[in-house]
Amino acid sequence: MISLAAVLLAATFTRTLERVATMDPAMATSIYDSHAVQLVYETPLEIDYEARPYKLVPGFCELPTVSEDGLRYRFKMRVRGEGEQQNSNRNCSPSPYVFTSIDLVRSLERLRDPKLVSPNGWIMKGVDAVKALDAQTVEIRLKQRCHFFPWLMAMSACGVRGPNGEGSGPYRLSHWRKNHEMVFRRKSSSCKFEFENGLGQDFSRTRIHDSNSFDEVKYLVVDDASTQWLMFLKGELDFLGEISRDNFDSVVGADGRLDPALEKLGVTLHSIPTMEVLHVGVNMRDPVLGPNRKLRQALNAAFDYPAWERFYNGRILPCTTPVPPGVDGRLEAPFAYAFDLEKAKALLAEAGYPNGIDPKTGRRLVLTMSIGRPSQESREAGELMAAFYEKIGVKLELEFKTWNAFVTAVNEGRVQLFRMGWVGDYPDAQNFLQLFYSKNVNPGPNHANYVNPDFDREYDAALDARTTEERNVHWTKCQEIVREDCPWIFTHVNKAFSLVRPTVKNYRPTDFPYGVEKYYQPNEDVVH
Repeated sequence: MISLAAVLLAATFTRTLERVATMDPAMATSIYDSHAVQLVYETPLEIDYEARPYKLVPGFCELPTVSEDGLRYRFKMRVRGEGEQQNSNRNCSPSPYVFTSIDLVRSLERLRDPKLVSPNGWIMKGVDAVKALDAQTVEIRLKQRCHFFPWLMAMSACGVRGPNGEGSGPYRLSHWRKNHEMVFRRKSSSCKFEFENGLGQDFSRTRIHDSNSFDEVKYLVVDDASTQWLMFLKGELDFLGEISRDNFDSVVGADGRLDPALEKLGVTLHSIPTMEVLHVGVNMRDPVLGPNRKLRQALNAAFDYPAWERFYNGRILPCTTPVPPGVDGRLEAPFAYAFDLEKAKALLAEAGYPNGIDPKTGRRLVLTMSIGRPSQESREAGELMAAFYEKIGVKLELEFKTWNAFVTAVNEGRVQLFRMGWVGDYPDAQNFLQLFYSKNVNPGPNHANYVNPDFDREYDAALDARTTEERNVHWTKCQEIVREDCPWIFTHVNKAFSLVRPTVKNYRPTDFPYGVEKYYQPNEDVVH
């Protein structure tokens, strides 16, 4: 017999989430902002929830048509048929807003509004003009070909916003107690967030959202990992997106399987490699490291990945190239400077530092690594890395900063080595290889200040390529150049582990989890 309480409880999906700073798509910068924003605001295109490898599907608009020269993208607003409508009147606005193409134009133009100063203005950097052709159609003209442009239209910053902050997404924000909780209520599938046709006449058809999804989505801010874990065990959370390093061994066995006690509770474990690439950047303007490629190669060869993997409980994968697994164009060849202590010592000697001795001082070579967010885990990881370099005679000093101070120091080039990560905005090799393009040096995303004309030549050729096959040839060469130059110490790619209670159906792990709660469904068969 199904418990009524269980059914009622299942109508709300509850999880923890770090602090959300803004609900304005144009101002959203963190992954946490994106989670919330894409529940309320639809982006022109979306990333398919089911498909692997990832692909784009219609969102606020249908998939665009593209001109032969690749410079003009035409987006038609998406409207579903009357046969898909539902009859419920819950949560409908008494004066529904009628969305038109003007809202899409306004939302995109806000990204480059000099008065707003959106941190996401880079998305529109290659756009020449955005024009509404009629009430349902928008044409975007680019300055030059950009093969990955459609992926930008699926980013939360492009969420379509009405003049008073309205959104056409499946949920509305009903409660926000900052630094504590956010609550989103599902709109009725017959709420008239309507669209005008080309003649300006009102459509009776309505954008439809899945009537089987949760009525309510609740995000809780819970800083302590132990508290999160206890809440999950007690059934106060339906989902746990991160398993702390301290709890990991009690949750996942050496065989990678979930603990039997959790299996009995109906909990399921999900794991995928992510598009988050972790590295130690080398400031190529540093007088010691910048001119000395052999030294940078030695630092890579001395990085003990097997020990690093044990430290992270096997929750990581080796990073042998800037492009993560699953992204088209990734170089799969072995990395010449993977962990090899004898090779590291030989390279160090060739670099002019035999046994780690600096010939200028007669003392050990001392390098400094800057780290933001000085957590216990980051301190222990830093100390472990220092132990790696101790084995080749190099002293690694750790410099801890607050996150804001760290970012400022990196952008201003006041660091020597710096520990950082990059989360892919879209699944294209360009999104990762742009981190080495000379035009992107600080304060751009090329924080290593890496400049290599050969790399730039291949990068530009990839952007100009007309086919994926041709483009991937150039991406491969880009990666070969970077791996030989070693402007990074390649550390790891994160794996994502998530736990889901049996109250939730239709969960799929994804690298793009923004607004995907609209696909989750309450499991009414759960007996408490």
